Amino acid sequence: MAPSSDTSSGQIRIGELSRRVGVSSELLRAWERRYGLLSPSRTQGGLRLYSEDDERRVLRMLEHLAAGVSAAEAARLTRGELDGAPAPVVDEPLETPVSGATGEHLARALDQLDETAANAALDRLLAGFALETVVTDIVLPYLREIGERWQQVGDTVVAQEHFASALLRGRLLGLARGWGGGYGPMALLGCFPGEQHDLGLICFGLALRANGWRVTFLGPDTPFAAITEAARRVKPALIVLTTLTPLDRGAVEEDLAAISAYAPVALAGAGVKEGDTPVGGAGFLTGDPFTAAARVAAEASASGEGAVRRRATEPRPAAPA
Repeated sequence: MAPSSDTSSGQIRIGELSRRVGVSSELLRAWERRYGLLSPSRTQGGLRLYSEDDERRVLRMLEHLAAGVSAAEAARLTRGELDGAPAPVVDEPLETPVSGATGEHLARALDQLDETAANAALDRLLAGFALETVVTDIVLPYLREIGERWQQVGDTVVAQEHFASALLRGRLLGLARGWGGGYGPMALLGCFPGEQHDLGLICFGLALRANGWRVTFLGPDTPFAAITEAARRVKPALIVLTTLTPLDRGAVEEDLAAISAYAPVALAGAGVKEGDTPVGGAGFLTGDPFTAAARVAAEASASGEGAVRRRATEPRPAAPA
């Protein structure tokens, strides 16, 4: 298991912060995301590390909550008192977890390869939290953590990684039933040839669906020819392709150009990063799946549905016959 703190800097992981302040990790992440209460730094591997200032903010927030102040107002007061900068007010109420619905329960069950307990923990989480919270604050961090454990200790955690991925993938696809129906813009989603990891893409599809889009999902290891044929058939407003392997630009540019003849293409996953220059007519999506989906939906809405549909249904001159 990864260490809970960085002793050289005095910074700590969220699990240790949770233990010190007596607030669940899920609620701390929600306060961070919605109210800007915490300001973690990040390791080179992307792990969040929290400081003594973060601990003080949480403790002060708890004092305001104990006095009967709402969460949004408590965060605003705390930031104003300790930082001199009020936090943004978010009208959406925080979810309150039902009994036993914690990420720790799910992580423990997955680590122990306990299908029954893992499904039960996931059921409780989905009953007590919004899907975005479950995915962004619990599922994806767990998958990143188990990936880091694999880098540290090797093949001893491969079974856990495969078990967790298979179980979570099945449950998320269960939530995706019917995501191709409706009347919104269509998104075509697939993985690069050879890419087997599609959990992040499934999460992005669920987030797009929540924003009113329809989804055609091609899944892992999709040949470029199959993506092109699917684009010709379903006439999407957007094509999103993911890869965890760094892009070989020369090897994919021609294929991406052929695909982008039918609709705008965006690349996502650990194999791409913000600041990359477009390749083969494709742009990039960065950030967590729900943030990226919200940005896509907002941009499509701003440009007008008619413009989106025109781009989707009228192949550009370079499109193959």
